[in-house]
Amino acid sequence: MRETPRRVEATEAARTLIAEIRSDHPDIIFHQSGGCCDGSSPMCYPAGEFRVGASDVRLGDIDGVPVYISGPQFAAWKHTQLILDVVPGRGGMFSLDNGRERRFLARAKVFSAEELAQLGPV
Repeated sequence: MRETPRRVEATEAARTLIAEIRSDHPDIIFHQSGGCCDGSSPMCYPAGEFRVGASDVRLGDIDGVPVYISGPQFAAWKHTQLILDVVPGRGGMFSLDNGRERRFLARAKVFSAEELAQLGPV
């Protein structure tokens, strides 16, 4: 039996940056919105400093860190797995990756029909 696919994953580079950020801010969350500019990148916030909306969807966790996506964005991308990655550059103005010369980037993998059938409700 195959393992149920996860709606969110992270590269090793993302996990390393998450660990670095957590050494300064132990309790954090991620939010992926559908906005322009900074809003199109996954944003990392101290938990409690970002209000998760009623329509936001929790995709899962990366190393104990919850990852949310806006409801409209989830509707558009529900057939994909969100993959947190890291690239050189500046993070979003309010994101905790800002000033670290690396920033989070969302990549996506389209689920197969079999994987979609295995996914449960969110």
